[in-house]
Amino acid sequence: MGKYVVVAIGGNSLVKDNDRDSIQDQSEAVREIAANIADMVQEGTDVVVTHGNGPQVGFELRRSEVAHEVIGMSAVPLVNCVADTQGGIGYLVQQALTNEFINRGITKKVATVITQVEVSSDDPNFQNPTKPVGSFFTAEQAEELKKSYPEWTMIEDSGRGYRRVVPSPVPVDIVEKDVIKSLIESGYVVIAVGGGGIPVVKTAEQTYEGIDAVIDKDFATSLLAEQIDAEALVITTGVPKVFVHFGTPEQKALDEVSVEEIKQYAAEGHFPKGSMLPKIEASLKFLEKQGRRVIITNPESLQDAIQKQAGTHIIN
Repeated sequence: MGKYVVVAIGGNSLVKDNDRDSIQDQSEAVREIAANIADMVQEGTDVVVTHGNGPQVGFELRRSEVAHEVIGMSAVPLVNCVADTQGGIGYLVQQALTNEFINRGITKKVATVITQVEVSSDDPNFQNPTKPVGSFFTAEQAEELKKSYPEWTMIEDSGRGYRRVVPSPVPVDIVEKDVIKSLIESGYVVIAVGGGGIPVVKTAEQTYEGIDAVIDKDFATSLLAEQIDAEALVITTGVPKVFVHFGTPEQKALDEVSVEEIKQYAAEGHFPKGSMLPKIEASLKFLEKQGRRVIITNPESLQDAIQKQAGTHIIN
């Protein structure tokens, strides 16, 4: 495909359900995804990997709260939970890819960059949280949690249950973009912008400080792809293609569509706000800047999608 491709892995891809959320379960899921990414690398594609952390940062935040409540340990701020999960998931992906390359005789090295992403402290999402984190709950469980934690905001997430939501500001700059690009140009497979990046704001002195939030992984990935001049953006999700009229007799899978066509489908309300719509919006941001192609597919279809034999392809 030329140049390099940025591949976004969803945090939910690593946590199949509430019964399979252990580190071992996530490691197994990562190994499956690493094999699909290695297929791309083996065919000559230069890859940058990003990943979500929605379930994992929720787990980390809850562990901190329980430790604080039960034995009085200092609570961990949300921004640090993002940093912790970025490092932890990055480790799993880096090791899985490294081992996959060793097993295949691929002479590629992998590096994880702990990535800060600048946001605005005036972003309206700080007053209106929208980013789901942690486990899914039934309506009854959500009501009980609200009694114990009245400061929490809970929403129904795409028909899958209720989840806690936290602020999710729009990313404005990838702080380590030059480091990431330098590593790519040196031949590394780079893992970056994990969990949407660690949210930071600029101070009056033009230095950075962390702020409690979780940035949407797809928007941060789109910005990274733009800033490092990637050829294409690949967003993985739970379905092999994007559908319109989903769940109805008129359901139709989209193969190759133009920017104008996908905008029209979005305006008609075909894409749910809590799942596919952010991926479409992030795709359009990338394509409207300088990207040539966005592919949306599931992890197991990655190699076929790069060969234009699977996935939904949005083109300029």
